[in-house]
Amino acid sequence: MPAERLKPEVSASGEAESAVPGLTPEEAFDALYAQAAPDLVHQTFLLTGRRALSREAVERAFQQAWQRWPEVAVDADPVGWVRAAAYEYALSPWHRLRRAHKHPDAPPAEAGRRGQELLSALLELPPPYRRTVLLYDGLGLDLPDTAAETEASTPAAANRLLHARTVLGRKDPDLTEPEELHRRLNALVAEEPVADLPAARAVRTGSEHRTRTWTRAVVGVTAVLIAMTGFTAVTAPTRYVPVNAPGETVNGVPVRGGPEKLRPEDVELRDRLRSEPNPGPERLIPVAG
Repeated sequence: MPAERLKPEVSASGEAESAVPGLTPEEAFDALYAQAAPDLVHQTFLLTGRRALSREAVERAFQQAWQRWPEVAVDADPVGWVRAAAYEYALSPWHRLRRAHKHPDAPPAEAGRRGQELLSALLELPPPYRRTVLLYDGLGLDLPDTAAETEASTPAAANRLLHARTVLGRKDPDLTEPEELHRRLNALVAEEPVADLPAARAVRTGSEHRTRTWTRAVVGVTAVLIAMTGFTAVTAPTRYVPVNAPGETVNGVPVRGGPEKLRPEDVELRDRLRSEPNPGPERLIPVAG
């Protein structure tokens, strides 16, 4: 879709309008979903080369948007909000560990040979460079907005853009001209997307279900932590009790560092000596001669 179709409507005062007056939140969300979701799926496919991942990323982004709808509804560019969320999810490196998304899908036949070559060259770029060139040359965002959406400084975004153009120019000399690159990327973006997306109501229901699930999980984990803390507080000793480990004889060598444990016969002899004192014979005292 061309970039101008993706921008929010502008009022007579020049300020972007993010919500249509008179619509309920559900109706406003459904209108945004119907307008932007198919095109975002197509754009995300240009970033990832994976159709299933593109649909999943856009659906997850709209679920996040519904969870934070009061914020999204007043945003100056609600489509940009959802687009950023979809791009972030789609470009997550964790998807490489998933078998279903390990390899990119075949390029669409309707893109033509040159479009397929450009898409293949795009997928060879690092994700931040790929995203930058798609936003700037494909959607027509200006450089500061591109830098903001990619969470980079404007000079860093400019360097990424120049590097991406250089790499793409090596694949196809015609792409060394920014105008030609912009035209061909814009043609890729503007192609009519074909995506089997769930209904907006299903997305809203899935978002609410996910929120409830996470809430229950957090409440459950919190309850377990409270129970464990209470159990520890009740059973923990209130003072330090030193532990005197008894010594053991090793290979006939007596224990060092203290008396050995008395055997039963030793205890009996000790008791007899204490109860039956025997002074023995009188002590001899030497007398001087």
